[in-house]
Amino acid sequence: MAQGKSPIHSFPKDFIGKWKGSLNWYPAGKQMQTVNMQLIIQPEPGISQYSWQLIYGDSAKDNRPYHLTPVDTISGHWVVDENDGIMLDGYWIGNRFISMFSVQGSTITAIYWLEDRSLHLEMISTKTEAVRESGKGTSDVPAVQSFPVRSYQKAILYKAQ
Repeated sequence: MAQGKSPIHSFPKDFIGKWKGSLNWYPAGKQMQTVNMQLIIQPEPGISQYSWQLIYGDSAKDNRPYHLTPVDTISGHWVVDENDGIMLDGYWIGNRFISMFSVQGSTITAIYWLEDRSLHLEMISTKTEAVRESGKGTSDVPAVQSFPVRSYQKAILYKAQ
């Protein structure tokens, strides 16, 4: 493979497995916190959906058994069903699975990708209310809103044997 080129992956096929590692959480203005994390992705028999199980720390305390279901595989549109009425849309774009959603005054962007035989996850949380609007609001200089970043999370997970 040429230097600087990353392999093209298939989603979710190349993501199947039990992934384990650490998640570093950087809340704005506070100390970084680290928690063990797992992501287990498995095909479910007889149907075209996958288990999407997130575990943070102790599996008895924070175990989130979700489902990943295709909406339109041609366009790369999938949905993570949290099994409680919450459904998070995600998109396979540019060798990344990307989801963006708002909840309780925060917008969260989550990006998953494979690199060097590991699964990477980044999450950025911003307030949904702009901290500033600038520009003139004209066609030459449009109005631009800026949003305060609340936290950044980064995990590198490795396939468990």
